Amino acid sequence: MAELVECDFHLLTLCTRLGLDRSFGEQTVETLCRSCDVDTDTFLLLCEVYSDPLFRPALSQLRNCRVEDVLAYLHRSHDYYIEEALPRLSEGIEALTQPCTEAQKQVIRRFLADFRRELEHHFASEEQQCVFPNHTQIHETLSDVKNLILKSLPDACDPRRRREILMAIYTLQHDIDRHTCIEDEVLAPLVRLQTAPRSVALAWEEPEREELSGREKEILVSVAQGLLNKEIADKHHISINTVITHRKNITRKTGIKTVAGLTAYAILNNLVDINSIE
Repeated sequence: MAELVECDFHLLTLCTRLGLDRSFGEQTVETLCRSCDVDTDTFLLLCEVYSDPLFRPALSQLRNCRVEDVLAYLHRSHDYYIEEALPRLSEGIEALTQPCTEAQKQVIRRFLADFRRELEHHFASEEQQCVFPNHTQIHETLSDVKNLILKSLPDACDPRRRREILMAIYTLQHDIDRHTCIEDEVLAPLVRLQTAPRSVALAWEEPEREELSGREKEILVSVAQGLLNKEIADKHHISINTVITHRKNITRKTGIKTVAGLTAYAILNNLVDINSIE
């Protein structure tokens, strides 16, 4: 578990919201999840969605989700935003705006109070009605707060506090982005699967991901080995255009665009030995 978090420290947030906030020690993911009564497959799926905005779960992964764990994540996320993140942000902005006039302070306080009500209404729709509204308005409001701090506060405001508040807003925006991915790619599909008639659910189902062909795997290995398109073409006795077509198909099927990402994919899927990569 410690190694997993080391790969992406943002996963600490996910661990906390699933109740996995004890000392990891040398425990494996499965051992820690079991001791905290969290389904391991569900946790790993949420990790993938949380870490990679481009990741799309397969239908089989969604069907294996333990809904109770996903709902626990949802509820604790909402509690965090309302009870911790927003109050902390408000307190910081209150301290930052001490040099402002009372009228200016009142405008900012009212703005933040309206934002809190907007969040509460938004989260109530999600939890009580299983409706997942678009988060655009939330992002726009946070961007407005950020721009007010960047552009409209007097120079007398403490620059250190200003920097801290801006970092807090950027962090909150990132957190909400990841939260939105889990809602869009896990929660909303789960609701559709559970509430739609079977005939509708079958029509909604997407086909499983396409497997790479034998030739595509060969091209992928060459890419992972650092070969350029011309070198790959010469090695496999094909044209550069064919190499480019294969690479496009590989990207379409895997959802991965960068050479580093494709290299990692090849290693994780045992297509190439990590020791053979320079």
